[in-house]
Amino acid sequence: MNAMPYIMVLLAAMLWGTTGTAQNFISGEAHPLTIGAFRLMIGGFSLLLFVLMTKGFSFHNIPWPAAVVAAVSMALFQPLFFSSVQLTGIAIGTVVAIGSAPVLAGVIEWLFLKRRPDRIWISATAMAIIGCILLFANKGAADVNSLGVAMALGAGLSFALYAIASKNVLGSMEPVPAVALIFSVSAVFLMPSLFFFDISYIVIPADTGIILYLGIATTSLAYILFSRGLKRIPSSSAVTLSLAEPLTASVLGVLVVGEVLSGLSWAGICLLLGGILILTLGKRRKAEEGMELS
Repeated sequence: MNAMPYIMVLLAAMLWGTTGTAQNFISGEAHPLTIGAFRLMIGGFSLLLFVLMTKGFSFHNIPWPAAVVAAVSMALFQPLFFSSVQLTGIAIGTVVAIGSAPVLAGVIEWLFLKRRPDRIWISATAMAIIGCILLFANKGAADVNSLGVAMALGAGLSFALYAIASKNVLGSMEPVPAVALIFSVSAVFLMPSLFFFDISYIVIPADTGIILYLGIATTSLAYILFSRGLKRIPSSSAVTLSLAEPLTASVLGVLVVGEVLSGLSWAGICLLLGGILILTLGKRRKAEEGMELS
């Protein structure tokens, strides 16, 4: 079986893992809603323009209910995630948001789509979640902001819903047009925030560069990679592989921001890596065995 879809999702997650660190370097008062709006506008509208100029856009094959759910989920994810990072820190916000997403995605698929998780997914997700908990233990309880954790859980639910809904969109559309459509609609939902909050930080050259990076690298490029991979693997597996995001965020926190990780947290990183490897290699082996039997 081709491992490329899994690698694409991993690369996307690594790009997402730079988001919190990048936001950390924005100077001035930047409201999470405006950061999310700029990110989606740059990522969505640039992709939409590219699609219109190269391939054209057919509105007849769009599964609108799934596309709207995906767009609303992504619009909600932006302020919830950036707020959680501001309130409770890069490591905790990222770990809770993305660490909760695989469980929520698996439960949603099980309850509503009648798709029972297999043993490989359960084992990989359990290892990865334990790893996230150990990473979470790097911070003292006194530092944990309960509202920030609640917002991170909301972000995790939004991401899980986005993955499941966009999987349905990708059944009818190619990845690039699908991402362009979903993110452009999401941007429209968040654009009114630009009229109510201070956006003067955007004229600072360094901040402009960061916002462009968030829009192009962590949105356009990352979600194209994620969608290309998601088109060929189950959404629950893609969300589990996305746990590479908190792993990347934690490593960047050490190397760039200067955070200190305990031995327990490094053990969590190893478990996270182990869960990702089990899912990637286990699914590949299972598919190869199925091909041999057939």
